[in-house]
Amino acid sequence: MITPRHIAVIDIGKTNAKLALVDLEARAEVAVVTRPNTVLPGPPWGHFDTEGHWAFLLEALKTLHRNHGIDAISVTTHGASIVLLDQGGNLAAPILDYEHPIPADIAQCYDAMRPDFAQTGSPRLAGGLNVGAQLHYQFNQDPTLHDRTDTILGYPQYWGFRLTGEVAYDVTSIGCHTDLWHPQAGDFSDLADKMNIADKIAPVRKPDDILGTLLPEIAGATDLPKNTPVAVGIHDSNASLYPHILAQNTPFSVVSTGTWVIAMAVGGKANGLDPNRDTLVNVNALGDPVPSARFMGGREYELIQAGRVAIPATDDVADVLASRLMLLPAVEPLTGPFQGHHMRWTGQEPAIGTGLRAAALSFYLAMMTDTCLSLTGADGPTIVEGPFARNPGFKTMLAAATGRPVLQSDAATGTAIGAALLFERNSALANPAHADLRAMSPDHGTYASEWRHLANSAG
Repeated sequence: MITPRHIAVIDIGKTNAKLALVDLEARAEVAVVTRPNTVLPGPPWGHFDTEGHWAFLLEALKTLHRNHGIDAISVTTHGASIVLLDQGGNLAAPILDYEHPIPADIAQCYDAMRPDFAQTGSPRLAGGLNVGAQLHYQFNQDPTLHDRTDTILGYPQYWGFRLTGEVAYDVTSIGCHTDLWHPQAGDFSDLADKMNIADKIAPVRKPDDILGTLLPEIAGATDLPKNTPVAVGIHDSNASLYPHILAQNTPFSVVSTGTWVIAMAVGGKANGLDPNRDTLVNVNALGDPVPSARFMGGREYELIQAGRVAIPATDDVADVLASRLMLLPAVEPLTGPFQGHHMRWTGQEPAIGTGLRAAALSFYLAMMTDTCLSLTGADGPTIVEGPFARNPGFKTMLAAATGRPVLQSDAATGTAIGAALLFERNSALANPAHADLRAMSPDHGTYASEWRHLANSAG
């Protein structure tokens, strides 16, 4: 198959729904249109505005094809969502918003039936973040829903179904803390049989498989050719990881930084993960388990900087290293590897807006990231994406703490680019650049060792 150039990517995030046109040759989004992903109230429960999204997507596909030309369509969405279809191919129930509250008694009943973390690599998360909890809640609220449900599919594949009439469940979405998947076995967990839904779940497929081509009515509504291919689709975090899967040799890790810092250890050790330390097993686009860990690093950065961002000078860094000024976990104690620990400073807390505070904060974030990487059995180079890739203190301390190369990703990545690359399987992303570590000294290693000792011995 000739690699298509212009890929329309349906990208449904929790905040916005987007259609992006990606030029694969340029590795760039050449056009983007968005609409808010407003959650509609019940009855029967808070749910996504699928019909509003659908009308928006059809019009956007038509416009982008008229202005640029579309060769293929890919889909990526947020995780923790599932779709129930009846025998007629219609929604058996509105698609539940995973933040919709689930009553405590129903949640407790679900807790008693869900598989162990050792089987699924899926920790118990709040509300409906575990898809199994959503299904249990929905079947409880509507006793006829289980029998009315003919097919269960992933959220990316719902949009593919609307386009092609074909059903699937991509392996990255069913492997995204659903409780329904056994990552090591590459098959359903015990929960599918317990809930009597194993025969209802659509075939599990790789994201870069071709789901199908456009239905005649969709081709007519968008002016796209009927033979336009549609990929099976992918979970959004895995879309960001996918370019590196194509380009890097195993083992390696990707640290995605933003509000959440997510460490994904490709080739890491899934055995021995601790669900109480915010670790889990994701499943990548190849179907392989990816030990992962996370903490709210971006939020912690904002809390400590308190709106007065400072750039540490060389003297500030030297003073922090010499005095062993440390910020110890956890700034955000409800998530991450040090849940329940109380944040504290060693020595006098530096003033807000000072270089000393900024330097110690950078080191703290690096050491938290190092902890996440250690918990996942990471090995090989660490590729840092997002805002922290532009923080020299973070990268230097991370290299000192891990003892492994730190690279920074300057290439165009992200969910839309990764989803588009499902149509270019042999692509190679430009190799990330090695971080400038000339400022690293033996003091960085000593600091890292002492921070690790203090953090692990405190409560």
